Amino acid sequence: MNKKKLVFATGNQGKVNEFRQMLGDEYEILSMKDIGVELDIVEDGATFEENAIIKAKALMEATGEMVLADDSGFEVDALNKEPGIYSSRYMGEDTPYSVKNAELLRRCEGVPDEKRDARFVCVIACAFPDGRVETATGVIEGKLAHEPKGENGFGYDPIFYLPERGCTTGEMPPEEKNAISHRGIAVHKMVEILKKEGQA
Repeated sequence: MNKKKLVFATGNQGKVNEFRQMLGDEYEILSMKDIGVELDIVEDGATFEENAIIKAKALMEATGEMVLADDSGFEVDALNKEPGIYSSRYMGEDTPYSVKNAELLRRCEGVPDEKRDARFVCVIACAFPDGRVETATGVIEGKLAHEPKGENGFGYDPIFYLPERGCTTGEMPPEEKNAISHRGIAVHKMVEILKKEGQA
């Protein structure tokens, strides 16, 4: 069986691994590093969707391949939805997430549970070689935790608490998290789009 090649516009190996787990064996997921392409893409969109489209189109134009890109982030209502589209660049791109997480928790010290609403948002854009772009959005609602917990996942997972599960997404096994995550929801929707396009 020939695997369908999907180029994924990211340098984040954690995201690449999640996509490989969620899309299964039908696809060969290649990162920018895998195909030897280095692009300095300026993400100057005002929304997750705009940034995902910018990344997908830039890499599609550079490679001529069908390209997936995602833009995702963490929103905390008590902080006016920060860090939002700046989630990966919050406090500087090279700042460890342990430091970012500690700062978000510090800024929300004393905020009661009912005002700690938070969510992960993911928008996946698929840029086709003919110039068309399709997008899919996934959102998972929860709370900002009071302390980091869990070694699984990456990024803000240790401080995103799911009341109905009684744990953070950082405490969940990858398969369980992927089944309900913002990225999992968006990937599922994107696979449906690709099926309609005859690409899945």
